[in-house]
Amino acid sequence: MFSFFRKKPPAPPPAVVPSTPQALTQPAPIQLPAALPEPPLAASSATVTPAPTPERKSWIDKLKAGLRKTGTSIATVFTGTQIDDALYEDLETALLMADTGVKATEHLLQDLKRRVKDSKATHPTAVKALLVESLTELLTPLQKSLVIGRFKPTVIMVAGVNGAGKTTSIGKLTRHLAVNHTSVLLAAADTFRAAAREQLGVWADRTAVDIISQEGGDPAAVAFDAVSAGKARGRDVVLVDTAGRLPTQLHLMQELVKIKRVIQKAGPALDDPDAGTAEERNLATPPHEVLLVIDGNTGQNALTQVKAFDDALGLTGLIVTKLDGTAKGGVLAAIARERPIPVYFIGVGEKLEDLETFNAREFAQALLA
Repeated sequence: MFSFFRKKPPAPPPAVVPSTPQALTQPAPIQLPAALPEPPLAASSATVTPAPTPERKSWIDKLKAGLRKTGTSIATVFTGTQIDDALYEDLETALLMADTGVKATEHLLQDLKRRVKDSKATHPTAVKALLVESLTELLTPLQKSLVIGRFKPTVIMVAGVNGAGKTTSIGKLTRHLAVNHTSVLLAAADTFRAAAREQLGVWADRTAVDIISQEGGDPAAVAFDAVSAGKARGRDVVLVDTAGRLPTQLHLMQELVKIKRVIQKAGPALDDPDAGTAEERNLATPPHEVLLVIDGNTGQNALTQVKAFDDALGLTGLIVTKLDGTAKGGVLAAIARERPIPVYFIGVGEKLEDLETFNAREFAQALLA
């Protein structure tokens, strides 16, 4: 169930001298976030159900329920008897209403028309199946795994606007990691909101992990102390929570940039900070992941947030929450077309099991169910 991260195998014995530089110079571990999923992995995740089949099926059912409103509005387009311009016009409207965005909608329509022509489809239901394939292809670049273990500790900085579910998502991720025997240290760098520190403290108690916290302290200093403590205590992961803010609050966005810059001063997460090339040391310098939590209900505003936070911080991944109720879901297509940053997790509720790994085909089928 928790296949969202991969642990790096134990380091080779020191006595075998050639193995160490080879491990440092292999491109695959260093570029793993940019290389996953490779075609075999993508095909596998799309066609093979993970081991805990009932749990994954329950998750897919929840996702379908969360996206039912969007799916119903799009499905009505295919209730006719012929494929004509009216069908494509209605589909364009439905996709735009689902927050797919102009660029992604144009791309999907052009690709769909090509598929219809190539397959010689004659009935609208066949067009719907082809749309699932087109959407899956568009979303596949977002389907990548969060890799844990290339560096110790792996430092993950998490940002997001207030109310997006950032702290809750950190708690759920901590639980997933802890269950899989990954040691975690939390950093409560949202120092000016007592509720955030208390909420993160509750998650720390539930998952029996340590937390670095200060009341009213400097957020960057808390983050730096946490990374240093993570190194000293041999933790696998350091999760840094940051204060929620709107991308239009430029002075607060600069504070996030400062937190990232100060974390970088902790130095490379290598046994020997002077080992390897300059490029390898740069890749090993924290934070190794910069995640943005976005609310799936905010539609095109979510895309605006992704662009703003990416420009400021250089995002490596997304967590999309609250894909239930009124969520339209099409914004993932807009993100894939305009700012294809990996979506590591999606959430459809408040329960622990309501946060799961993103699968492009599952999402396309749920959106168009």
